[in-house]
Amino acid sequence: MKALRIVLVAALVATAGLPAWADVSRDEAAAVAQRQTGGRVLAVERAEAGGRPAWRVKVVTPRGEVRVVLVDVATGQPR
Repeated sequence: MKALRIVLVAALVATAGLPAWADVSRDEAAAVAQRQTGGRVLAVERAEAGGRPAWRVKVVTPRGEVRVVLVDVATGQPR
C-alpha cells in the first residue's frame, strides 16, 4: 500500500507542470471553429497563443479558403 502511495504521489508531481488541455476538448474546439466559419474541419492541433494553451483548428470554408481558428482551451472562445 505504501509503494502505491509513493507511485501516485510521484505521478502527480511529474504531471503538475503540464498544461491542462482538458477544459475544452478537441471535438468542442472543432465545433466552435465550424460554427464560426461554416466550413469543414481539416485538422485540430494543440498550440499556444499569447502564452496560453489553445486549439489550432484548420478549416476549409464554403468558398474554398483555408482558415486557421485558434480556440482558447480554458474558455472555448475563438481568438
